[in-house]
Amino acid sequence: MAFSVNDVIPLSQANLSELADQVEAGAEKIITKNGESYVALIDAQRLDHYHRIERAQIYLQLLDEAGKGLDDIAAGRVADATTALQAIKRRRALKTSG
Repeated sequence: MAFSVNDVIPLSQANLSELADQVEAGAEKIITKNGESYVALIDAQRLDHYHRIERAQIYLQLLDEAGKGLDDIAAGRVADATTALQAIKRRRALKTSG
């Protein structure tokens, strides 16, 4: 959503009741403090929608990582946990002693 100059409000001039009515009607407002973006005022349903999108993105990233893990397994790039931890400990020991 594009913002117009009317959507950017200095905190000192913000009338919360009036802004809330505009946001409920579909606007999004940026409130500034000392000339810098400070907070945004958006409809509660839109905020919930943004949170759902964020959660979906996290799930997609997890699925991508799981897919990479399955690719590693299929390619034989695996080690059991004990062997992997021992290798990490050896590398750390070499870094601290060297």
